[in-house]
Amino acid sequence: MRATTTVVDGQAVIVRLDGEVDLEDRQPLQQALARVMQTRPPQLIVDLTGLAFCHSVCLNALLTARRRAKAAGVEMVLAAPPPQTRRVLEITGTDQVFTICSSVRTALADTYAASRQTG
Repeated sequence: MRATTTVVDGQAVIVRLDGEVDLEDRQPLQQALARVMQTRPPQLIVDLTGLAFCHSVCLNALLTARRRAKAAGVEMVLAAPPPQTRRVLEITGTDQVFTICSSVRTALADTYAASRQTG
């Protein structure tokens, strides 16, 4: 697994996950998401475009990050889950817990639209 972090105009932080997330990736994934949460961005977008495999460890890390994001007032969005990941989200019911966007671009557009309405 590789996690790449990008800050977008101070409005959002994108964490892109590439490869397979399995048991050995638990700690690096949790650390990557925790580092982002320490900065308290207005929005955290987890880009799942490159995710090849999502073990239950991945779901647990995402759910933990969502709980922390909610407590910190950070909007967390999952973007572009591949079909197999989307299916895991649906089977486990976590698709009802997360905001899921079809792409990072859509998630960012929603962020900018919301910031214009409140700004």
